[in-house]
Amino acid sequence: MRERIRAFTKAFQRRNGWHKLGAAVGLVIVAFALLTLFRLLRDIEIEKVVVALRLTSPYQILAAGGFVAASYVTLTFYDYFSLRTIGRRDVPYRVAAMASFISYTIGHNLGATVFTAGAVRFRIYSAWGLGVTDVVKIAFVTGLTFWLGNAFVLGAGMLWAPEAAGAITQLPPWINRAIAMAGLAIIVGYLLWLMPRPRTIGRAGWLITLPCARLTLVQIGIGVLDLTAGALAMYALLPAHPSIDFMTLTVIFVTAVLIGFLSHAPGSLGVFEAAMLIALPQFQKEELLASLLIFRILYFLLPLCLAVLMLSAREGWLASKLPADKACGAAARSGIFHRLLRRLP
Repeated sequence: MRERIRAFTKAFQRRNGWHKLGAAVGLVIVAFALLTLFRLLRDIEIEKVVVALRLTSPYQILAAGGFVAASYVTLTFYDYFSLRTIGRRDVPYRVAAMASFISYTIGHNLGATVFTAGAVRFRIYSAWGLGVTDVVKIAFVTGLTFWLGNAFVLGAGMLWAPEAAGAITQLPPWINRAIAMAGLAIIVGYLLWLMPRPRTIGRAGWLITLPCARLTLVQIGIGVLDLTAGALAMYALLPAHPSIDFMTLTVIFVTAVLIGFLSHAPGSLGVFEAAMLIALPQFQKEELLASLLIFRILYFLLPLCLAVLMLSAREGWLASKLPADKACGAAARSGIFHRLLRRLP
């Protein structure tokens, strides 16, 4: 088992040579976010936050919970799509759904998602004969789904409402719109590149055939549905006044999610909240903070508890099954031994 873990670690390090740069960027983002969060919250009145929490209607929480559930259901198709992309159609949806939910939830909440989520995936998929290379391929395809979905939603949103992203990026609208057009142009160029023939990337034992243009549209759709459901959950929890249109919130939400993802902070803690507080100054800080706290409980904390319970139950079931398998094996061997004895002259 130790050798497998070492091989797994080496495989991810080889495929992610930029991890040191990414870690440095993440530390800078986290430091800046925590400093910003401290400045924003130093004059917060806790009593007002508590009042805002109490005034949040059960309907809002129920609606947000439903959208969070829809987001996580959509998330299960990340792995399901990836498994079919690498040619492992024998792995059923229930296994892909469990691996996707547990790996993403635990990985994102613990930080260092590439390694932690990959380790959980390897633990689950190894029972189906998938090796380290297969798990690396799955991680690549799921990452591609995530970034394509983000690029499309953010590109379309920034093209429609460039001022919304400007609250976080601090860039003028025309630059945000140019970035949006560039992102959408890259997606169109990628689709055109896929059209003539199947495209294969990688080398040696790590070759993967990319989804065709038609399936890439499905891939983008999975990412879009996931992000849209998450944005709807946040939208449902916002205070009623002042009003904000959904497209503007979606741009802000996706930008905050991406910054949190790039920070590698566990659960994007502090980074996501700082970005949302900066981008939504029209809301009273105590009320917005209450909405963000409820969102964190629904989107991060409760799924993490469920994922840990599911993984623990699976490990417990495997541990209880192992002695039974050994006993059956011993009984079978004993039966064979007695039959052999009876045949002796």
